[in-house]
Amino acid sequence: MLTNATHLKGLAIRATDGDLGTVGQFYFDDETWAIRYLVVETGGWLNDRQVLISPISVVQTDWQAGRLDVALTRTQVEHSPGIDTHLPVSRQHEAAYMGYYGYPCYWDGPYMWGPAFYPAGLANPPTAASEAMAEKIRRASPDSHLRSAEAVTGYGIEAADGEIGHVDGFVVDDEAWAIRYIEVATRNWWPGKKVLVSPAWIERVSWTDSRVYIGLSREAIRNGPEYTESRPISREYEHRLHLHYGRPPYWLHQAEHTSSFSVSGA
Repeated sequence: MLTNATHLKGLAIRATDGDLGTVGQFYFDDETWAIRYLVVETGGWLNDRQVLISPISVVQTDWQAGRLDVALTRTQVEHSPGIDTHLPVSRQHEAAYMGYYGYPCYWDGPYMWGPAFYPAGLANPPTAASEAMAEKIRRASPDSHLRSAEAVTGYGIEAADGEIGHVDGFVVDDEAWAIRYIEVATRNWWPGKKVLVSPAWIERVSWTDSRVYIGLSREAIRNGPEYTESRPISREYEHRLHLHYGRPPYWLHQAEHTSSFSVSGA
């Protein structure tokens, strides 16, 4: 299901034996645009300490109830590696986190979640993989490529022929736990209109200049299907969006990989 990322903020997190807190923000991977961690505001029970929750642990998301269930206990979360949200999350911190929970490395493999398309596919790793995992961590790049969604919101957006607006939000997929679209506010040019663009259409992001460069013309973006947050994003809307920009949809790419895997694994 696709939903606006604003609905993540404040979502209650429930462990197997009680509440953990609420979602404050999230970190995404600037290479794949996958949501790697949710930052949980734990409140009084952990003295307002913030902890990371990986989508790997998510059992279900109940948007109507405003709750996210995870396959963790309160004790596990209490003793998990700490996080300072004012500092970048290093690969070493991630390695400690993955090792603590016994998760495999998402950065080792051909898909968005390493060896799996979805984070749920990493929830039950083989216990004998600990030594191999340690070796992969040692060989991993020190750069984790993690970015705070809060920090990127407000970045200016440059089309192929000039400035077009700024990042106003994100649309996320709660199965793949990925950012599927960036919400572009164009009010400086066309008051009141918002449009969506896919991270796949981004040519580069300048983290030092706080700007996102997209290989689309201003006119193409201006005439794109309007995005209204109060309306659910249907597959029909997504088809219109990709057809307008002449770009293949993300689900076709995934289907090709699934088909190839099925053939090779047969």
